[in-house]
Amino acid sequence: MKILFDCRYVVKSGHHDGISRFSARLVEALAKRMPVEMLISDEAQLRLLPDLPYHLISSETSLREPWVARQINRLNPDAVFSPLQTMGSWGRRYGLVLTLHDVIYHRHRTPPRNLPWYIRLGWWLYHLTWIPQRRALGRPDEVVTVSETTKRLIAEHKLTKRPVTVVLNATDPVDENPPARTPGAGRDLVYMGSFMPYKNVDTLARAMHHLPGHTLHLLSRMPAAERTRLEALAPAGSLVIHDGVTDAEYVELLERAHALVHASLDEGFGIPLVEAMSVGTPVVVSDIPIFREIGGEAAVYADPRDPAGFAAAVRTLEDPAEWRRRSAAARTEAERFDWERSADVLYEVMRRVAGKARPEDAGF
Repeated sequence: MKILFDCRYVVKSGHHDGISRFSARLVEALAKRMPVEMLISDEAQLRLLPDLPYHLISSETSLREPWVARQINRLNPDAVFSPLQTMGSWGRRYGLVLTLHDVIYHRHRTPPRNLPWYIRLGWWLYHLTWIPQRRALGRPDEVVTVSETTKRLIAEHKLTKRPVTVVLNATDPVDENPPARTPGAGRDLVYMGSFMPYKNVDTLARAMHHLPGHTLHLLSRMPAAERTRLEALAPAGSLVIHDGVTDAEYVELLERAHALVHASLDEGFGIPLVEAMSVGTPVVVSDIPIFREIGGEAAVYADPRDPAGFAAAVRTLEDPAEWRRRSAAARTEAERFDWERSADVLYEVMRRVAGKARPEDAGF
């Protein structure tokens, strides 16, 4: 059995983003269960990948992408896994599994504010109907997604007739037996994520008017205009703008934080929640289905459109006993998200797809 894993979304420099980490961790875990070879577009990607056999092919952004199967057919694989749904498949002669992480941009079509107008227009048009997603998810033999929430949405919108399997996203492991956390004297709140409109960071900034003594740390890189806008929404001095942090700085901030906060209106998963919970940091988050799936009984939930209500949810953690209870529950919930268990599920998918009759021409 020959399995190829599309690792072309692994970053070539800097630190992992979400898709990059998903690819690197999952291919490493899957390779413990079956022989796997990687597809890359640049040898610089090997810096963040395990020591496995690999093949150089064209970039995922190349104009050749619709016909990338011509390159892959020569490698004679039984099945190929891609961490996104955009991999070309015209003329493939192998089993194919594609991944759809979320359907956020069909419900929140507003693109990032810093993009040129013509890219913003194209983005909006692409997500105007479900047709592009249905075409994409009609091409593979099976589909993977990262949450039960997205699986339900795929079914609700009739995006594919192919089998859909949940392979949970996860985070890098932490200490197996970490010491119990106790609430610190500070009231540092942490937000990790982008500043796209659907992330709804405005609610967090406005909530600070109801949280005297608390400080909100905004960790991700931020356009200057966004910084000015958010600082105008919050009380003076209540925001700490980090404009990017290293992985080590991120862990340090989480480990001393009073809580991680997230007021997103929609998500495909929610890696920051798992990252915070894994180190015993309580999370106060939007009351939306995906966060309910991830946070379970550990998270404190609030209406993302109500800054005062969100602040009230944060203040429930001022009780030391409640903080400790949420901290312990957070670690328990985080244990559900594990690359090894996810690889077990993906192994069964790939074995099933590789065992099917190979198509003569599966189409694009």
